[in-house]
Amino acid sequence: MSDGRIDVIATTVSGSIADWSKVERIVPLFAEQGYEDVRLVSVDSHQAARERARDALSGGARILISAGGSGTFNAVLEGCCDSGVPLGEVRLGFLRKGSADLIGKVLGMPDEIEAAIEVFANSIRAERCAPCDVLLAECPGGDAPPRHFVGYGGAGLFGRIPYFTENRFTKWYKGVLSQAFGDLGPFTTGMALAVLEQLLKRPFTGRRRWHVSVDGSPVGDAAYHALVIVNGYLGPDLPWASDPLGSGHFHLFGIRDLGLRRFPGQIKRARGGGIEEDPERWGLESLTPMDSLELAPAGGGAFPLNVDGSTLPCCGSARIRRVDRIRLISRD
Repeated sequence: MSDGRIDVIATTVSGSIADWSKVERIVPLFAEQGYEDVRLVSVDSHQAARERARDALSGGARILISAGGSGTFNAVLEGCCDSGVPLGEVRLGFLRKGSADLIGKVLGMPDEIEAAIEVFANSIRAERCAPCDVLLAECPGGDAPPRHFVGYGGAGLFGRIPYFTENRFTKWYKGVLSQAFGDLGPFTTGMALAVLEQLLKRPFTGRRRWHVSVDGSPVGDAAYHALVIVNGYLGPDLPWASDPLGSGHFHLFGIRDLGLRRFPGQIKRARGGGIEEDPERWGLESLTPMDSLELAPAGGGAFPLNVDGSTLPCCGSARIRRVDRIRLISRD
């Protein structure tokens, strides 16, 4: 018995060391659930995941499952956008096999592979999906190609995190950290290193001011430690927004630069969620763009934009727009 074609794009090494063995069990577990046409492709890079997702949709697939972390998931999403197939025809799943699987958790996907495949099988049959807005990040003054993403992104301190989590000994480094400290181990380590870097450089760089525009109108000009972009609610690990991922808008949260003495306390409360309880005291500001957001450092210059865990190099400014919507396979 078969309920239609399912294409799974899996990164061979992502997440904790224990996660690496999940790939070989995907097809047999789907077969136990009655799905006979499951096409598994294993890849070694996000670029390859993007290409395979594009090829799968061009070849007739309409149900894709990303087996990896958030980087793999967004690579598969970009492949969907590359294919030219209307995103409204696509159902995209997140099989948690990586670090910072925030969207997978919000969608109710279990970490255990047997339970996850059972949830996917039931949800696909019942067509249980959650709408999710797709964002496009681009640098008008640079050469880097634009990037589609969902989930989270940011600049300032947040923009530096991928330098420590994605560009150095990625596979083994992240595998060991995830095994030792859970799936947020790499993100927490990257955050700690980015904070340390900022503290060390601060005497030489001073405060960096940012110009912020929302939906075409200037709304802010201030010094920020971090600028964080989120689609919507991403679970208790990043709980600042409370609305769903397909709300028709997105959010910018800015952590104001209140000086180095206040900085450690701000970061501690931001990580634990306590910054929301007294946002004025701890320098948290929030904005809700309906369609577009522009970030530009005062005086121009180059800066990294975090696009759900990877880096988009920008020069002068970055623009983030809500451009489409996709259906994500959900437990409920």
